[in-house]
Amino acid sequence: MAPAASRLRAESELPSLPRRALAQYLLLLKLYPVFTKAVSSGILSALGNLLAQMIEKKQKNNSQSVDVSGILRYLVYGFFVTGPLSHYFYLFMEYWIPPEVPLATVKRLLLDRLLFAPIFLLLFFLIMNLLEGKDVSAFAAKMRSGFWSALQMNWKMWTPLQFININYVPLQFRVLFANMAALFWYAYLASLRK
Repeated sequence: MAPAASRLRAESELPSLPRRALAQYLLLLKLYPVFTKAVSSGILSALGNLLAQMIEKKQKNNSQSVDVSGILRYLVYGFFVTGPLSHYFYLFMEYWIPPEVPLATVKRLLLDRLLFAPIFLLLFFLIMNLLEGKDVSAFAAKMRSGFWSALQMNWKMWTPLQFININYVPLQFRVLFANMAALFWYAYLASLRK
């Protein structure tokens, strides 16, 4: 095949690659919903940590190499905590507060913001502390110094996003929607951990 013809064929297949990837993701989501959400959560959490490290390096004009252990901690947290926990929380919310319940949009948002957000953030601090090999006193110190400010920032950033997510995003895509926003949230949380 002539180089121009193969290039033309490759260019015409380009738009179909994202379509095929989306079709594959949707199939995996249907067949293995928890595992698929765990994998995507792990990958996007790790990317969020990498983003935080890159931002920090740029701000400090630091030439140190990337902290791979930090990326791995976020990968583990996303895979074992964020993906599965979010999957089951959204299912629970859908069951406990169906869309047809009066004021469902407000009730769902309050459940997410006042119950899920603080518990999820507490888990984040606890599990990251464990993954870093730190003791209980380090966890308590981090909770005293960073929990309240992180929760306030969580409420500021996540409230409008979660309002959209839990009321308008189809159930099977809620974890992915939150994961995409979490890229920046984890970058923020990682900056607190320093």
